[in-house]
Amino acid sequence: MASRAVGLVEKIAAVMLGLVTLLIFVSAIGRYLFARPVPDAFDLSRLTLAVAVMWGFASVAYRGSHIKVDLLAHGLPPRVRKWLDIAAWLALLVFTGAMTWKIGGRLISQWPRGELTMDLRLPHWPFLAAILVGLIMALAMTVGRLWRILRHGEGLEAHESYDGQDEGAGHG
Repeated sequence: MASRAVGLVEKIAAVMLGLVTLLIFVSAIGRYLFARPVPDAFDLSRLTLAVAVMWGFASVAYRGSHIKVDLLAHGLPPRVRKWLDIAAWLALLVFTGAMTWKIGGRLISQWPRGELTMDLRLPHWPFLAAILVGLIMALAMTVGRLWRILRHGEGLEAHESYDGQDEGAGHG
């Protein structure tokens, strides 16, 4: 179940990132070859990129594949390393919760005011709603990772565990 949810989250992030890339490419071609960029390319690309980043953040929240420094952690005993991971994931949960709350407030304030893009007059709230859903998925994925650490003793990487039996010699 969790792997299907993570797969869906990653597909949504990939599609949104592909749309941003396509939009910027087409707009650049239009601007430089035909002196006619795509209307609202800047607003649409930044809003779509924000959606892609938040959905990608949900994937990272589950997989733990973000950039991290293992120098300190790998020098600690497994029990201490587990509590360090729990503290880090709780901090991520608090940060993600705060961001979700702020974006939710922004969505609620945007909806009645109806902020629009400059050229095409497209409303911002659907993008904010997609960003909010991505953050809600990130919250769920972070809780899932915390559960796996607490219940199953998993580390950040698939090859790690807290019983001192790390498999594989190369850690990033």
